Amino acid sequence: MKTRKGLLAAVCLIIVLNVLPVFADVKLPAIIGDNMLLQQKTKAPIWGWAEPGEKVSVKGSWQWFGTSTKADSDGKWSVKLSTPKASKGHTITIKANNTITLEDVLIGEVWICSGQSNMHWLLRNSDGGTEAAASANYPDIRLFTVKMAFAKEPQTDCEGEWSKCSPETTPDFSAVGYYFGKELHTELDIPIGLIHTSWGGTPAEAWTRQEILESDTDFAPILERQEQMVRNLPQALEQYETALERWPQQAKKAREAGKKAPRKPQQPTERNQKSPSSLYNAMIAPLIPYSIKGAIWYQGEANAARAYQYRKLFPAMIANWRQDWNRGDFPFYFVQIAPFNGQNPEIRESQMLTMKTVKNTGMAVTMDIGNPENIHPANKQDVGKRLSLWALAKNYGKKNIVYSGPIYDKMEVEGNKIRLHFDHIGGGLLAKDGALTDFTIAGKDKQFVEAKATIDGDTIVVSSKDVKKPISVRFGWTNAAEPNLFNKEKLPASPFRTDNWPGETYNER
Repeated sequence: MKTRKGLLAAVCLIIVLNVLPVFADVKLPAIIGDNMLLQQKTKAPIWGWAEPGEKVSVKGSWQWFGTSTKADSDGKWSVKLSTPKASKGHTITIKANNTITLEDVLIGEVWICSGQSNMHWLLRNSDGGTEAAASANYPDIRLFTVKMAFAKEPQTDCEGEWSKCSPETTPDFSAVGYYFGKELHTELDIPIGLIHTSWGGTPAEAWTRQEILESDTDFAPILERQEQMVRNLPQALEQYETALERWPQQAKKAREAGKKAPRKPQQPTERNQKSPSSLYNAMIAPLIPYSIKGAIWYQGEANAARAYQYRKLFPAMIANWRQDWNRGDFPFYFVQIAPFNGQNPEIRESQMLTMKTVKNTGMAVTMDIGNPENIHPANKQDVGKRLSLWALAKNYGKKNIVYSGPIYDKMEVEGNKIRLHFDHIGGGLLAKDGALTDFTIAGKDKQFVEAKATIDGDTIVVSSKDVKKPISVRFGWTNAAEPNLFNKEKLPASPFRTDNWPGETYNER
């Protein structure tokens, strides 16, 4: 009898345990963790997951009282912490079924660093990068690198972790991002957070949300190519299997002949890092709505063949990010593509037009620090510094900073000459190392010839004996031009043209 009672009690206990609710531990996304840096003087979102309906309390060590909420039906919860001015030595305590204490939290300025290979370029691979990393003892700069990934749908989390800027952590961080952050930290003497999310060889559409691409017919060919890739996948997989079977023997024969073995065939998929929205889904969406000050961007090479389309695509991507972050028209500063034999000048024009037409953007010109033979110029220090000039002048109240080289404004025809006017002339226009170079001029026949250009006060006068009635001037309008027009602060002028005649990429979509 006792045995039967004991058995019954055990069965009842099992039933009770199964009926009682099982509370899941509260979990946080990778972007929220130890060593993190929160944007100062804002309402910073803190979010995560818990059991649906579970109460979650969050308190920063700088607060008298915390805030609480309940997880929704999907287990998602979110609160906003009011952050103080830039400071350090904080903790954040998150309580639910379990308690998480985030240690060594800083308050300061947070910037996204994104783009393709020139943003991804590591500090250790840049000019002077090894020496720069060795002296990078800046514990009040915090670094977060998003692990490269792509996805078909927007993701809620990514891989990565916050770390202190040190000789151990900086060699494998973005060189441009590091130099930008170091300049801000040095000039402002406040903590700086850098979130690096980039992938080499990727086009802007990969960093743009699907709905944005679907909203404009100019972007339809981008989506159609992706659909075609999916349709061709079965055939591509068959070809892959055949190639994979042949590869071992081909590699063996090559080695026996003393030749380099062919690469192992790569399995095709319906989506990759270049696919529309793939990187937005996996490497941007998981960061939203983390509080940020702004973004820096180095990309465009992968869209150069469709530069005219980039006039719309790039601004659409910027608007997409701003809309989704819901932090207003946050600063968005980018790098104009440097001289390179494989890049047409139209992509630089599209970037300059974006700066002129999109609010709160800025462009770092690099016409003097490129490498015509290499799409990856090694000088990243000046790139980061020039980006920082925009931020310091426009966002941090640093007065008397000249933050851009000359930017074309307007022209006037004066007989057989054309007079050019510029913005951002700083202390004055400067022809570095001799007479001005890389100016061409044309009449109504649209045949450009080399022109003589002379600085006249704050303007430039351009002419040619071969063009009696000029109507257009172009400057730096070749793939690898390295012109010598600067302002006296040694910041280079952006290439430009005064006409709007259809170029090589006009019909490319």
